[in-house]
Amino acid sequence: MITYPSVTSCLTVTVRLGDGGLAGAHASLFRVPGELRSDEILAALAGIVGERPVTAVEVRGAVGAWHPSYFTRAVESYGDGENIPVPTGLDFDGLGREVARGLGLPRDLVTVADVPDGDQIVD
Repeated sequence: MITYPSVTSCLTVTVRLGDGGLAGAHASLFRVPGELRSDEILAALAGIVGERPVTAVEVRGAVGAWHPSYFTRAVESYGDGENIPVPTGLDFDGLGREVARGLGLPRDLVTVADVPDGDQIVD
């Protein structure tokens, strides 16, 4: 079981492994001190998963707050005068594609759900 506390403007990415195990990441729109930026999360998670078989990937959270590109370039990496992409709606497919790409997995393994604020428990 993985508990993701206080998911508000965040997304969670949970990888279901073939042996029944779970690996996960809590992706914040803005870097939390001492933690990874949103553009570092997927590579770190892929490293944890390694070559183990994956049966599914679940992305949950504030879908409307996220542009898919935040997984490749974090919001705080933009300089003065640069335009930060702004989400224009619930881009389930775009987020699913970007998470699949970042994890090196087929798109059809990834589901995306917009869920209300609060703790998320995945078991």
